[in-house]
Amino acid sequence: MSHCPRGSMSESLIDMSHAKDHVDNQKTRGIGDLRNNSSGRLDTENVTDSHVLVLYTGGTIGMIRNRDGVLVPKANAFVKTLRNYPHLHDKQYAEERFGSMGPLVLPLSAKDNKRVIYKILEYSPLRDSSDMTIDDWIRIAKDIKQSYEHFDGFVVLHGTDTLSYTASALSFMLESLGKIVILTGSQISIFDSRSDGLDNFLSSLIIAANYNIPEVCVYFGTKLMRGNRTCKISTISFDAFDSPNFPTLAKTNIKIEVDYRAIFRSCTLEKFHVHANLNRNVGLLRIFPSITTHLVRACLQPPIEGVVLQTYGIGNVPTNRHDIMQELHAATKRGIIIVNITQCSAGYVSNAYESGKLLQEVGVISGFDMTPEAALTKLSYVLSKEEWDAQTKIEMMQINLRGELTAGRPPYLEDLDLVEAVARSLRISSSTERQELGSILFPAMLNTAVKNRDVMKLEALKRYGANISQQNADGRTALHIACCEGDVNIVCNLLRMGANVHIKDRFNRTPLSDAIEFDHHEIIKILIQSGAHLHGRGYIIGEKICAAAAVGNMKRLKSYELANADFSQKDFSGRTPLHFAALHGKIQAIKFLLEHNVDTKTLDKTHQSPYDLAKVSGYTEAVTLLS
Repeated sequence: MSHCPRGSMSESLIDMSHAKDHVDNQKTRGIGDLRNNSSGRLDTENVTDSHVLVLYTGGTIGMIRNRDGVLVPKANAFVKTLRNYPHLHDKQYAEERFGSMGPLVLPLSAKDNKRVIYKILEYSPLRDSSDMTIDDWIRIAKDIKQSYEHFDGFVVLHGTDTLSYTASALSFMLESLGKIVILTGSQISIFDSRSDGLDNFLSSLIIAANYNIPEVCVYFGTKLMRGNRTCKISTISFDAFDSPNFPTLAKTNIKIEVDYRAIFRSCTLEKFHVHANLNRNVGLLRIFPSITTHLVRACLQPPIEGVVLQTYGIGNVPTNRHDIMQELHAATKRGIIIVNITQCSAGYVSNAYESGKLLQEVGVISGFDMTPEAALTKLSYVLSKEEWDAQTKIEMMQINLRGELTAGRPPYLEDLDLVEAVARSLRISSSTERQELGSILFPAMLNTAVKNRDVMKLEALKRYGANISQQNADGRTALHIACCEGDVNIVCNLLRMGANVHIKDRFNRTPLSDAIEFDHHEIIKILIQSGAHLHGRGYIIGEKICAAAAVGNMKRLKSYELANADFSQKDFSGRTPLHFAALHGKIQAIKFLLEHNVDTKTLDKTHQSPYDLAKVSGYTEAVTLLS
C-alpha cells in the first residue's frame, strides 16, 4: 500500500485495530498509523469491508447527562458507550475478528453486502458548534487528507448551530474530492432514550460506506443534502436542516433512494488535495430599514476584503439611499468584492428591478441563489487564492465551483430524457420502475459505448441523464470496462465527464485494479494523477505482488510501482515479494526490488529471510545479490 504522511496530533485516535492499551489510557496516535496490515484472521464472510472514519468534533449528538441531568461533553466516553449499543456495534463479530479494543462494526443485515467498519477520531477538546472557527475547518480538512487513502467515506459529527458553515467551507477546501464526506449531528443526544441522533448517525455511516456520492453533504432527518446548499431552519424540529434552492441528493425511507443526476462531480484529471489557507477578512452585511451610512462604511473598512450583502427580496436595496450606493461604490473601487444575495430563505437575486441594476452599476456582483453560509465561505476561499488576479476572483465568485449556485438554466433541465421516453413507450408510470429501468439501460449502453470506443455516444448518454459512474449488476462502471480495454482516450474522456476512480465492484475491484491486472501503464498513470490509489487489505495486495515476483513478471511489478505499491508488504505467511523472487531465483525481480530499497532482513513466519530461501533453493546468483 502507498504510504500516507505521519505526524503527531493532539486528538486521541479511538478504536485502532488490535490496540493493546485500554481505551481510557490510549496514547495519542497519528492518523498516519492507519494502514492496512496483515494482522487479524482471514475473513470467511461472503461480504466485503467498507471503512468509514468518523471525526467526532463535539455537539449534542455525543453528550452525556451528568448527575444533575444536564447534557455535557465527556472526553473518551463516546466510543465506550457506543460499544454497548448492539445496533451500532456487532460486539461478537468485532471481538472475534479484531479483539476487544478493535474498531466499531455495524451489524450485518440480510440485505447488506458490505461490512461497515468504522473508527472514531475524537477531538480534544470537544467543541460546541458555536465555538467553531476557520482553524477548526482547517483541522477537519487536514485530518481527512491525512487518512483519505485508508477509508471509503467520512462522517463528521458536529453541533448543529454552525454545521452549514463547516459543510460549505469544506466543500471548497476539499478540492477534486472523490469520496463522500457527511456532516451530521442531532437535536437530542444519541444516548437519550428518544433521539434523532441514532438515525442520523446510522444512516450517515451506511451512506458513507456504500454510495458513490463524491461531495461534502449534510444528513439530517431523512435527507442527504449538498452541504453548501443547506441552512438550519429549526431549533426544535428533527428536520432541522433544509436545502431550499436545490433538491436532496438522497432520501432514506424503507429504501435509500439516490438521485445520481443531482450529484456534483469533479471533472478534472487531478488528485484530491486540500486548500487550507482561507482569507479571514470577510463579513456579512444585512440591509435593514433606516440602516445608517456609518454602519455600512464601518463594515467596508480595512482589513475587510470581501462582504456578502444580504438584500431584500430579489436583490433590492433602497433606491433613494444614494449615501449607501456611494459607500458600496467606493468599496468596490478599492478592490473589495461585494456579493449580493437575498435575505429570503429560498430564491435568488436578479437585476430585474431598478435597485438591482443600481447595485450592478456600482460594482456589486450577483451571488445568485447561494446561501449566506456558502457565499461567505466561498468568498473566504476565493480571496485566499494567490494565483488568481482580482478579475479572476470576481469571475470565480459567479461561477458554479462545487454546486453551490444555480446560474442560468435550472439544475436538472434535460433536453431529452431517454429513460422517460422508454418509460412512456412501455407505459411505465411509477418512479420506482423508472429508476429500475435506468439502472438497466444506462450501464449497458455506457459499457457498449466504451467497448466501441465511441466518445460521442458517451457524451450523448450523459446529456440524456446517464450517471457516468452508474454500476451494473456486478457493480462495474464504464471506467472499469475502459481500464480493462486499455483505451487511454476513452479513460481520459470518462474522467473529464466525472467518472469516479474509487468505485468498487462486487469483487472489490476498482478501475485501478483492472488497469493493473491488464498492465495498462499509461492508464495507471492517469488514474493515479486523478486521485486513484490501491484499495484493499495489505496482505491481499501483498499476495498479488508476491505472485508477480515469484514468476518474474516484470511488467506486473512495474504496474504496481506506478500504482505506488509498498514492495515490502507481506502476504499472510509473512513473506515479502523479495522472499518469492529469491525462492524461485528470479534475478530481474530481485534486482528490481533491491532498487526499490526493500528490506532484505525481513523474516517470514518460519523465520527465514530472502537470503535463506535463495540459499536453500540453490540459486547462487540470488545468494550473491542478497548476501
